[in-house]
Amino acid sequence: MGARTAWLGLGGNLGDVRSALAAALKGLDAQGGVSVLAVSPLYKTPPWGLKDQPWFLNCCAGVSTTLAPEALLEVCQQLERVGLRERTVRWGPRTVDIDIIAYEGVEQVEQRLTLPHPRAVERAFVLTPLAAIAPDVELAGQTVAALAAALNDPNMEVAVAGGEWWREEG
Repeated sequence: MGARTAWLGLGGNLGDVRSALAAALKGLDAQGGVSVLAVSPLYKTPPWGLKDQPWFLNCCAGVSTTLAPEALLEVCQQLERVGLRERTVRWGPRTVDIDIIAYEGVEQVEQRLTLPHPRAVERAFVLTPLAAIAPDVELAGQTVAALAAALNDPNMEVAVAGGEWWREEG
């Protein structure tokens, strides 16, 4: 398989989240078969799902990859484990979370991985950062920019502007 673009959503709300997200992005970029192409600004966002928890930091990244979607998922989950992610409560607090939002040319519904991510279009904390780096990517037949505009969350704010913040950490 040739290189394809995948779009990832990253977030966390426990510990030094900025450093954990930067480490995850550096880990992705150092992984064979994966190269980070673009990273959104870092956004401070309210919790989604389970409301009684700290606010999150979220960003999105575009990567070029020769890995199949399931292999990329394995890499993401390994980086979550390195970041000490524990899956205890659905939508609960976490040090780092990495989701594959979309993978170029792939639509699938599998038990382990559905692409595009089935709930991405409901989440401003995914769409707003993704629109910053990939406004023309389509999800559910609409551009990410249009979807983000429709979900505009006035509580979200840019925590760190620009897309190079992750290279400056650590």
